[in-house]
Amino acid sequence: MKGREEDGAAMVITSPANEKLKYARRVREGREPGWMFLEGDRLIEAYLEAGGGGGQAFHSPELGERARPLLETLESRGCVLWQTQEAVLATVSDTVSPQGVIVLAERPSSSFDEVFRSDGPLLLVGLDALQDPGNTGTIIRTAEAAGADAVFSLHGSVDLFAPKTLRSAMGSAFRLPIFCDLEPERLLALAADHHCLVVATDGRASTPYTDYDWRQPTLLLLGNEGSGIRPALLEGSDVRLSIPMKRPVESLNVATAAAVLLFEARRARA
Repeated sequence: MKGREEDGAAMVITSPANEKLKYARRVREGREPGWMFLEGDRLIEAYLEAGGGGGQAFHSPELGERARPLLETLESRGCVLWQTQEAVLATVSDTVSPQGVIVLAERPSSSFDEVFRSDGPLLLVGLDALQDPGNTGTIIRTAEAAGADAVFSLHGSVDLFAPKTLRSAMGSAFRLPIFCDLEPERLLALAADHHCLVVATDGRASTPYTDYDWRQPTLLLLGNEGSGIRPALLEGSDVRLSIPMKRPVESLNVATAAAVLLFEARRARA
């Protein structure tokens, strides 16, 4: 587990300019379609528990007790390991306190058929131009916890597989079907084709979220942190809901609002 063998000796990456590390930085920055950048023992554990494998892993020479079995499992699943000097590995890291292991893995893929053949009433989440990866990852995790069937991200949103988004999702992005970069018209058409009511969150709406029948097939739309849902999507929605709040508070963080709405859906469906 000391890296690829070349000419009978273990290869150790010692330069930040190494081509493999340049590729890793492109993956980290979202410039290699179909790939994702995983860092940290907990996230890599979740990836493996979801059946992940293959790809490449970069690791420091000194491994912690938690990292060693992760690398053994990765190697057994066809992942190529590259031992990398600790200071050099830090030049690729996306975290303040690197843990010594970085994995480049293929993004999980799902099909619309997989989602829409669900037996029960669908609960879908649509994200319109969300910009904060922490908010986005938290919503993905909340959606899985509340029993949503899939998350759809519209064009202009933060990458659902960006490193910070993945860390906030804490493994849910590997298990919950996720679709990125859809156009609004495509998402509305999918909802109509599968008889889902489009529910928009709107602080000006007169109908509180507790008055909606969440047992119906539903696509819940959540909007940009500052500007909310774009007007065209609001106009295309079937229902607009608000979350009543004590004044002078006028709005909630979008991830908090998502939790309120999704767990009301879960309560109603239970």
